[in-house]
Amino acid sequence: MSQKKVDRYKEEKANRKKIMKREKIKRSIATVCGTLASIAVIGWVGYSAYGYFHKQEEKNPVQTEIDISALNEYLSGLYTEEAAEE
Repeated sequence: MSQKKVDRYKEEKANRKKIMKREKIKRSIATVCGTLASIAVIGWVGYSAYGYFHKQEEKNPVQTEIDISALNEYLSGLYTEEAAEE
């Protein structure tokens, strides 16, 4: 090994803890940034999808008609029975 390589190796060995700590911090920052970016993208997609489907509901409202005449007849029959019993 040349003297340069030996000196560089000794310097790296002496500063190994600092280097490892710096790399760990860089990895942590990259992880946090990646997580925040992922959350932002997922939130944006969810918000867009909600807006899209909400607009579709406004354009084509569903209207349901219910025939409650049978219920009305039943209830009126109950009221007449109660009136007759009194």
